[in-house]
Amino acid sequence: MSEPWLSILGLGENGLDGLTETSRKLLNSAEAIFGGPRHLSLVGAGARGHEWPIPFSIEPVLALRGQKVVILASGDPFWFGAGGSIASHLDPNEWVSVPTPSTFSLAANTQGWKLEETLCFGLHAAPFERLTPTLGRGVRAICTVRDGDAPAKLASYLTETGFGASELTVMECLGGPRQRVRRTTAQDFALQDIQAPVAVAIDCAGSKGMPRASGLPDSMFLSDGQMTKRPVRALTLSALAPRYGEHLWDIGGGSGSIALEWCLAAPNATATSFEPKDTRCANIRQNAERFGLSHRLQTVHGSAPAILQGHAKPDAVFIGGGNSATLLTELWQTLPEGTRIVANAVTLETECLLMNWHAAKGGHLLRAELSETAPLGRMRGWNAARPILQWSVTR
Repeated sequence: MSEPWLSILGLGENGLDGLTETSRKLLNSAEAIFGGPRHLSLVGAGARGHEWPIPFSIEPVLALRGQKVVILASGDPFWFGAGGSIASHLDPNEWVSVPTPSTFSLAANTQGWKLEETLCFGLHAAPFERLTPTLGRGVRAICTVRDGDAPAKLASYLTETGFGASELTVMECLGGPRQRVRRTTAQDFALQDIQAPVAVAIDCAGSKGMPRASGLPDSMFLSDGQMTKRPVRALTLSALAPRYGEHLWDIGGGSGSIALEWCLAAPNATATSFEPKDTRCANIRQNAERFGLSHRLQTVHGSAPAILQGHAKPDAVFIGGGNSATLLTELWQTLPEGTRIVANAVTLETECLLMNWHAAKGGHLLRAELSETAPLGRMRGWNAARPILQWSVTR
């Protein structure tokens, strides 16, 4: 095609007044205009207007390939907008995008905050727990939320998690004639009649937030007692060495603590936790919800190695339970070259297994013996945990 047939136009609350000359020309020449009811109304789309189907689908747009088509998106289509989802279906020469200031840019300018130092979240269809790993004293965040009822629910979430003293700025219809900005604290939230679209700026105060080092306190995880304890978890995460966007297989998930900390350790890191006990699968899923990581951690009920079939190959594998010669052989035969494997053992039988595989395949063996103080009569003594043997190797 000689020129793009699809134009993705950013639109603000000021409608046509905020469009560039380029956007106006593309809009005027369009044979079909797709968008939400509010956007179509702002530009007076009329008979050319097409509301997005429910559930959302880009198929009606693709059916008009070759015609002059415009898609209306809020602000910057590629900043928490629909642009990325749409462009993934098209060749680069099929589309052009013309943005306007995003809600986040408008909100940062309203607050006087440096946008590069401010966390941004799109929470229209995501739980507030997505904020959990990031909030802490002094943190600043801007969140777009679903509707006018959402700011009060966000305030309740912040209060319940120890951030009730945080200052909230509720910004309605930014950049348009209906713009309104009001401030309160999460614990004193009483604002009424909030109009969408709405964004909330959070200036965090109260709790210190979640530690960012590997080896979170065991008490943070829902567990039946079967979990990799904090010091060993820190050693294990170090050996697994999570990186941006990598995927982990957590075999014998237990509470999911390893998989969860893997996801926390690197941006866009994901994990699949394989667990044979359904009650533990429930714990893993609940922990993922509490940490705001349900979108990045999948829980699969079943026993390895049979349950591993059909899943996308990982960048790293952790074996925390159910290890066997059969499992290790299956992994060694099927995993891509370069996959990192870390296995922990506490029984003599599993220690022997790992030592034999280390002799045959190489890698690194680490034996950790940990003790903690405990009451001993009227004094204190050392309470030794079972030694841990850890084998780490690159396939």
